[in-house]
Amino acid sequence: MHDDHRPRRDAPVPPPGSGVTFVMPVLNEAAYLEQAVASVLAQRLEGPCELILALGPSTDGTTQAARRLADADSRIRLVDNPDADIPVGLNRAIAAAVYPTIVRVDAHSELDPTYTRRALRVLAAHRAANVGGVMRAAGRTAFQRAVARAYNSPVGLGGGAYHGGSTAGPAESAYLGVMRRAVLDEVGGFDETVRRGEDWEVNLRIRRAGYLVWFDPDLSTVYWPRESWSRLVRQFYATGVWRGELVRRLGRRNSMRFFAPPALVLTVGAAAVTAILQFAGVLAGVWSWVLSIVYLPVAAYVALVAVATLRPPPAAPRERAWFAAVLPSMHLAWGTGFLRGLLRGAGTAVDTSRLTRNTPLP
Repeated sequence: MHDDHRPRRDAPVPPPGSGVTFVMPVLNEAAYLEQAVASVLAQRLEGPCELILALGPSTDGTTQAARRLADADSRIRLVDNPDADIPVGLNRAIAAAVYPTIVRVDAHSELDPTYTRRALRVLAAHRAANVGGVMRAAGRTAFQRAVARAYNSPVGLGGGAYHGGSTAGPAESAYLGVMRRAVLDEVGGFDETVRRGEDWEVNLRIRRAGYLVWFDPDLSTVYWPRESWSRLVRQFYATGVWRGELVRRLGRRNSMRFFAPPALVLTVGAAAVTAILQFAGVLAGVWSWVLSIVYLPVAAYVALVAVATLRPPPAAPRERAWFAAVLPSMHLAWGTGFLRGLLRGAGTAVDTSRLTRNTPLP
């Protein structure tokens, strides 16, 4: 069913071989950029393609690496994104695009060689405006593998289709996405006031315009998560802040699953206050017993984390220990950010996990 009960509209289907534009916002991705670009240029396509890199103010050599790659391959073009905002970078890259189908890619992602070709077939078959698949998180270190396991777990990121769905069909949003340029232009492109969650928001407008967003589990993309605990926490806090902002703006159009992490934060906070009052002797007697019920959902959550940590697949002890720390860190950081965004708005909040120590905030 489409939002506002609008009639279904078919997205345009360009002639075969019309070409594809890949767009990639980039900021401080020296460790990942070359591999991500190589996976794009290795796509098996019938027609021409181009890759447009939207370059933020990197301080780790990313810009120099991007220029070397562009000098070596005429399919790579560069546009500036001085404020480093992802939706601004996407819009600038799309505005410079030559071809009628846009493929969003991430510098932390790697595409299978047949990814785009299959996505184009699915788009045409369903007359969809956007199609996405499964994010297959992977890791190089014990910490990153633990984060990847949390991403891939049904208890990690809330059960969205692109985190492990197995059934093709209409979707709320799409991971990255292979999109028809004409539809993007019609709905106004990415909202440059939304610094996180911009993909969900643009897919909402696509669906409200009557077009189809499609999920195909046979499409998969490797994703490399953040490499440290502090960067992970900052990433999830910023994402939560902007989800809270989107709830302020769009209310009931947000899925109920987004409210689970802030509910966890409030429950843990209530349990902590109750424990302090009990320890101090302020809370005693019948009320102490009654309010102790707040410990039950916290205990249930701890048990859930324990079960998720111990269940297959097998992993080294260090990786399991990191997983047990990573899972609540993700949930609590996201939930805390959500409450801040809901109560105060996102304001100028940014994802500082993308910045190096010497990178100035935009």
